[in-house]
Amino acid sequence: MKTREEALQYGLSFPNVYRDTPFHDDNWVLVRCRSNRKAFLWTYEYEGTMRINIKVDPAWRDFWRQTYEAVLPGYHQNKEHWNTVILDDTVPDEDVKRMIAESYDLVAGRKKEEGRKLHGEKKS
Repeated sequence: MKTREEALQYGLSFPNVYRDTPFHDDNWVLVRCRSNRKAFLWTYEYEGTMRINIKVDPAWRDFWRQTYEAVLPGYHQNKEHWNTVILDDTVPDEDVKRMIAESYDLVAGRKKEEGRKLHGEKKS
């Protein structure tokens, strides 16, 4: 996954979500849950690369950061609960999608298994 459009398309595939540009800046495009208006996917360009911010369970935060150089502490967000992923094609699409799905589950208040079933992912 390398583009904002790919990330947004996947983020918008979840139920009861919408696209938002709350900062009146075309560089920042978010996907939010309708029920609580909380964002689970932030997309923006920074230093010439497309990036996403996603909410992360603190138990998995360091795993993702240690596994991929392109996963960093959340830019302009709580570093304990948010990661930034540089969309430079070094993180496999499957893992980027998993991180986005987990962010949705955390923000929407859904159980992980329930959210994954909606997207056809198998229980691991």
